[in-house]
Amino acid sequence: MLYNDFQGMKISAYGFGAMRLPTFDGDDSKIDVEQTRQMVAEAMEAGVNYYDTAWDYHGGNSERVLGAALADYPRESFYLADKWPGYNRANFGKTAEIFEEQLVRTQAGYFDFYMLHNVCELNIELYLDDVKYDTVNYLLEQKAAGRIRHFGLSAHGNIDTLKRILDKYGEHFEVCQLQVNWLDWDFQQAREKMELCREHGLPVIVMEPLRGGKLARLGEAEMAKLEQLRPGASGVEWSFDFLKGIDGIITTLSGASNLEQLRDNLSIYAEDVHLGEAE
Repeated sequence: MLYNDFQGMKISAYGFGAMRLPTFDGDDSKIDVEQTRQMVAEAMEAGVNYYDTAWDYHGGNSERVLGAALADYPRESFYLADKWPGYNRANFGKTAEIFEEQLVRTQAGYFDFYMLHNVCELNIELYLDDVKYDTVNYLLEQKAAGRIRHFGLSAHGNIDTLKRILDKYGEHFEVCQLQVNWLDWDFQQAREKMELCREHGLPVIVMEPLRGGKLARLGEAEMAKLEQLRPGASGVEWSFDFLKGIDGIITTLSGASNLEQLRDNLSIYAEDVHLGEAE
């Protein structure tokens, strides 16, 4: 497993995302618990130490199932990331209630990383309103109490929205989670967003490296071009190797939906292979 440095810690370059765990009967809330436990076991054995979940993943069951699987291991052997669900405007005003429930669901005791979730145009005014809602200040109090070790944000909004929240709270953030992949590098200004994070001294956690799996399934014409450069490499491999060559990334999250996908991801992050200029 490859690792990156963050404040004296070694973070696995591949992070275990728990948004697309294996499920039963096409029901997103019915997680295959046994297969998930096996996936966590193999990830731990391979050296993965960063695990990411959120309030809404799998109807709230991601936090529960991932927390139970990680409870089999010493707490200091992994880093757990969770998020405050501001993607839903109805959650504002319930910061303490939700945070306490997340600690119960995950059985974690504390969060190594905790982020504002999906800062975007729909919720930026609520996140910035520290008089009516005081969301950020409450979470900073939890950090001061040791219940959050590292505080940050995840952002899907445009670059102007990202600038607004960094201008107000940037001094308190330690990481920023962004959607970065070879398509969104230009399409959604991921390149410029990463540069903005660098200006604020924020290393990046990557989400959606495969755009929900779409970049793993390229068309025949696209794969034919890539095959000429690197015979046998999959779309997944191309996508991850693109990210390995970008400075400022701590870890890349990918939500494997079965053991086979997880094993493929782990094998790619066992080698430090970057894209060349031609690639």
